[in-house]
Amino acid sequence: MDEATTTGPITENADIASRLQIFASLLEQQGDDAFRVRAYQEAADHVGALPVALRDIFAREGLAGLIAQPKIGRDIAAAIAEMLTSGSWAQLDRLQGDAAPARLFMTIPGVGPALARRLADDEDIETLEELEIALQPGGRPIPGFGRRRRQLVLSQVSERLGRIRSARRGAGSVTPPPVSLLLDADKLYRERAAKGQLRLIAPKRFNPEGAAWLPVMHARRDDWHLTLMWSNTARAHELGKTRDWLVVYFRKDGQPEGRCTIVTETRGKLAGQRVVRGREAECEAMLTAIDGQARPNAECGRV
Repeated sequence: MDEATTTGPITENADIASRLQIFASLLEQQGDDAFRVRAYQEAADHVGALPVALRDIFAREGLAGLIAQPKIGRDIAAAIAEMLTSGSWAQLDRLQGDAAPARLFMTIPGVGPALARRLADDEDIETLEELEIALQPGGRPIPGFGRRRRQLVLSQVSERLGRIRSARRGAGSVTPPPVSLLLDADKLYRERAAKGQLRLIAPKRFNPEGAAWLPVMHARRDDWHLTLMWSNTARAHELGKTRDWLVVYFRKDGQPEGRCTIVTETRGKLAGQRVVRGREAECEAMLTAIDGQARPNAECGRV
């Protein structure tokens, strides 16, 4: 292997190894299980010592080539693929309190700093997937997006997401956990957060004082790994819901990560109760199965 093939790749491998090690340290500090912490530590050690570029392996063999490496399972392979295709790793940014949608949007051609902040803060768009949906033909009007810019940015976003989706293709589809499991974790998070039993992180966004106020919790439920934290979106701050809207990131071994939000319902039969947004019918059905009516203090209980 000549020098041109070795120097750059080994530096990139070292950067990936460093991120994996930082992630392992954050998981340990935030109380995740020792098995998961050790898995990321061992993967970091392997990647740091690897004499071949992960980028070359990925280019030749895709996700399967990364999974075939010692100490690298599906979840870690997916994280490495994300770093190689996008230059970032959303899970690490999140645990560092560094999730910054505006910064992400600024990497898209045609989106400058002011427009990126408007998308994140005024339009409450958090991810590339949400931006892709918002920019679809017939979507809601967005100030600063004429027809040509809308088409250009949508094309750029879809192309980038296409690379990421292609990288994750071997990881299966996202199947959400049962509503009862999510609400059980929601209850535990709120109890532990109220008692000051959770590690606090200092989000960079909407936090000019740099205060550590955002509790984070990792939990294992059956085959699911969950990470829970209060919503730190512009909309949550605007409506005073930063201690009510709870974002749950979920992953099952071999599947890509998914996300849902749990809120206190304000209308209808479930008013005053905790529900998984978008799955209200399942929540009501679960209550009905308990005693024939949607009542408080059941699994979708009142706060």
